[in-house]
Amino acid sequence: MTLHSHRSAAPQGGQAPRQRENAGMIRGDLLLPAVVESFRKLDPRIMWRNPVMFVVEVVTVLTTVLLVRDLVAGGTHPGFAIQINLWLWFTLLFANFAEAVAEGRGKAQADSLRRTRTETRGKRLVIDADGRFTPEGLYDEVPAPELVVGDVVLVQAGDFIPSDGEVIEGIASVDESAITGESAPVIRESGGDRSAVTGGTRVLSDWVIVRITAAQGSTFLDRMISLVEGAQRQKTPNEIALTILLAGMTLIFIFAVATIPSFVHYAGGHISVLILVALFVTLIPTTIGALLSAIGIAGMDRLIRFNVLAMSGRAVEAAGDVDTLLLDKTGTITIGDRQAAAFVPVMGVTEQELADAAQLASLADETPEGRSIVVLAKEKFGIRGREMNALDAHFVPFTAQTRMSGVDIGDRQIRKGAVDSVIASLGERNAAAGQVREIAAGIGRQGGTPLAVVDSGRLLGVVHLKDVVKGGIRERFAELRRMGIRTVMITGDNPLTAAAIAAESGVDDFLAQATPEAKLALIRKEQASGKLVAMCGDGTNDAPALAQADVGVAMNTGTVAAREAGNMVDLDSDPTKLIEIVGIGKQLLMTRGALTTFSIANDVAKYFAIIPAMFVGFYPALSTLNIMHLATPESAVLSAIIFNALIIIALIPLALKGVSYRPVGAAALLRRNLLIYGVGGLIVPFIGIKLIDMLVTGIGLA
Repeated sequence: MTLHSHRSAAPQGGQAPRQRENAGMIRGDLLLPAVVESFRKLDPRIMWRNPVMFVVEVVTVLTTVLLVRDLVAGGTHPGFAIQINLWLWFTLLFANFAEAVAEGRGKAQADSLRRTRTETRGKRLVIDADGRFTPEGLYDEVPAPELVVGDVVLVQAGDFIPSDGEVIEGIASVDESAITGESAPVIRESGGDRSAVTGGTRVLSDWVIVRITAAQGSTFLDRMISLVEGAQRQKTPNEIALTILLAGMTLIFIFAVATIPSFVHYAGGHISVLILVALFVTLIPTTIGALLSAIGIAGMDRLIRFNVLAMSGRAVEAAGDVDTLLLDKTGTITIGDRQAAAFVPVMGVTEQELADAAQLASLADETPEGRSIVVLAKEKFGIRGREMNALDAHFVPFTAQTRMSGVDIGDRQIRKGAVDSVIASLGERNAAAGQVREIAAGIGRQGGTPLAVVDSGRLLGVVHLKDVVKGGIRERFAELRRMGIRTVMITGDNPLTAAAIAAESGVDDFLAQATPEAKLALIRKEQASGKLVAMCGDGTNDAPALAQADVGVAMNTGTVAAREAGNMVDLDSDPTKLIEIVGIGKQLLMTRGALTTFSIANDVAKYFAIIPAMFVGFYPALSTLNIMHLATPESAVLSAIIFNALIIIALIPLALKGVSYRPVGAAALLRRNLLIYGVGGLIVPFIGIKLIDMLVTGIGLA
């Protein structure tokens, strides 16, 4: 084992090149593997999962056997039969191709992630018997898969973080684009809600020391690999229902086609098995049957591209019907750490004087609140931090007994802390005590937290700490409202604080002083009224609610318990990401509904386009119904079979991209679907079959 020292290695900053996967709808490098996969999927053990296409395969094999028999027996004019068989096989292959392309996009992403995991090496620090790093900062390089929970690794500029973990020392800029798709780097540092790091991301500047928290095989990278391989997903209830509907329609057409020979025989004619099979394949809902799997897989893939990991297709689909969204406040609606918002001095004290004393008391305070006080004083009054050593200052740390912290500079004693504790340390007879209490009460009514500041026995005023609502969240909640989703904030805070945050963030309702049991009861109450509920949370106390919700979205920065309980994980830790999640869920449902509408309308049109032309020889009266004036029964059948295969190819991009979703009412969506896909499904076959009929007749194929 070769040991290295990181103390002498100066980390080099710089922006790592952004490596983005080609997010094109159909990537060129996936086409050849998809073609090969299309043939492999002809295996009946795979095809039977799609009843419509399985029936198509059975009858295609039948016609192929009959063709071979006729060729061996020296049958006459095999050209027509050969063409029909070729187009039947192409229909099957095109259906498999759509599914293979959808799966291929996920598998390509999984392969890329898998290479990142196996090729990354970690700089595991050497720890002495007391659990401390060695003075020299020695480390040994090991492959990422060999790291175990509890290992401590050094990650310098340009290095990949080898596995999921928690920053315990240092601060660095991290490029998370390989995982989240976001180009802007993020800051990761020890403490607070920015300490979690994900394996496969790259440190751009400075360095961090990370303690590994996930075992190999259970990291987010491993989970992403298994999730993006869309072939492993389970069918959703609506997809199962649609499959049953399509199977039922297929059975209906089996009986319908089976009765045709008797009518033909009654008319004194004869119809071949080949024609019956061709007619059957063109009339059953092969279009939606061929694209059904591709639609579901593409829906999962689109969600991943929005940086959300879904544990099942059911969760994606349920998101499309969500009525109520419950959000934990801390870390979900708010940043998670209280931040200094204002300096409120007592009478006779200037705001700058209060800010200066508060900053001095906070210079050695490494808590998020302390750092925010230093920053606010600097931003508001230009007061820059001073070196404690130069001031001959002695820092007084916070204790649970005093509930105060501060600094001693010579004879000057500055303290900040809980209002009651600061006033008690001075005595209730302090002249400014009443004013400070009044200021603190006002801050409390606004949902903030007051910190009193005293300088050598003189009360200066109060620092207003508040939960900072994440930027742009109010507008996002308004968008959710337009989508028909009611937002409810749940928090353990008192009602006053909860009401203030609810008003600022723009949620529709809130539940204050919420225990895990209260959250669970609220979700069950909503579900009992027939509503689908989504829950966003990040804490262990959110885990029961996340598990109960129809859609449980855990924040990536949350606890392991929260991430395990939810059925989705948002890698960006943005609660309003539910807008994208709901949009994709609705898009999945709309795409399936739109293509189903098109397919059924398409079948109706083909029925009225083909039947008159096919049977005009047996029933001359049907000639008046041959409004398309198809040349011959043979050309009608061949044109319909060719159109049936080509329309599947034409719709593959739509199945992969999805129908665009707009937040409008259900009635408007239904009208739009019927107008575009219903009417379109009726018109397109007439035009397409007629053009193909003219082509095949013109070149003498039929």
